[in-house]
Amino acid sequence: MKLVRSAPARARALRLALAGGVAALACAGAHAGSLEILSAAGAGAGAHGTEFTIKTQVLLVMTLLGLLPVLAMMTTSFTRFVIVLSLLRQALGLQQGLPNRVVTGVALILTLLVMRPVGEQVWNEAFVPFDQDRIGLQEALKTAEVPLSHFMLAQTSRAALAQISQLAGEKAVAKPEEHAFTVKLAAFVLSELKTAFQIGCMLFIPFIVIDLVVSSVLMAMGMMMLSPLVISLPLKLLLFVLVDGWTLTVNTLVSSVHT
Repeated sequence: MKLVRSAPARARALRLALAGGVAALACAGAHAGSLEILSAAGAGAGAHGTEFTIKTQVLLVMTLLGLLPVLAMMTTSFTRFVIVLSLLRQALGLQQGLPNRVVTGVALILTLLVMRPVGEQVWNEAFVPFDQDRIGLQEALKTAEVPLSHFMLAQTSRAALAQISQLAGEKAVAKPEEHAFTVKLAAFVLSELKTAFQIGCMLFIPFIVIDLVVSSVLMAMGMMMLSPLVISLPLKLLLFVLVDGWTLTVNTLVSSVHT
C-alpha cells in the first residue's frame, strides 16, 4: 500500500528538518547574510511562504549540513586543542603510544566543555523560537551569530583581524562586531593557530631539556650506539606523571579560552 502524507505532515517534517539545520548551522557559525537563499526558502509554509518546493528546501539544508564538520572545527576551539595535544604527543615521543583517535577524542570533549555556554545560548535564543514558529530562518541565523561572534572575537587578536580585513578589502568599521563573518572567521582561525603553537612551544621546552641532558650523558659515557630515546622516553613519562601533566595541560588549554 502506498503511503501518502498529508500537507500538514509534510510541512511539519520540513520544519523539523529546517530546525535541525538552523541549530547545526548556527552552532557551526553559518552567517545569515551569506545564506540569503535560505531566507528565500523560508521556514516552511504559511506565514513564511516559499517559492521552492519541499524537496528543494530539504536538499539545500542537507547540502549545508554536509559542511557542518568543517565549520564546527573552524568556529570552535577544537583546532587549538588538537594541535596542542598533537605537539604534546610528539614532545613525549609517543607517536605510536597515543593513537590519533584518543587525541581527537580528548580535543572534542574539551571543545564541548568550552563551547557549552555558547551552544546553550544559541539553542535558547535561536533554535527554540524558530522551532516554535516565533521567528523566521533568517532571523534565527542572525540571532545565533551574535553569541558565536562574541566568542570568536574574544579569542581573536586585533592584529589578525586588521590584517584579514585589509586583505578582504573591507571598509573601516567602528566596532569589531561590524566586520563580516568571513573576516572574523579567518582572523579567528589564524589566532587559534598562533595560540596553539605558543602553548605547544611552552610544553616542548622541559622535554627538550631532558633530551639534551640524556644525549650529553650518553656522549660523555661513550655510548653513542645507544639511542637517546630509549633512556629519555621513560624519564619524560616519569616527569609527566609526577607533575600531573594531564591535569596541567587540560587546565592550561581550558583557561586559555576567553569567554
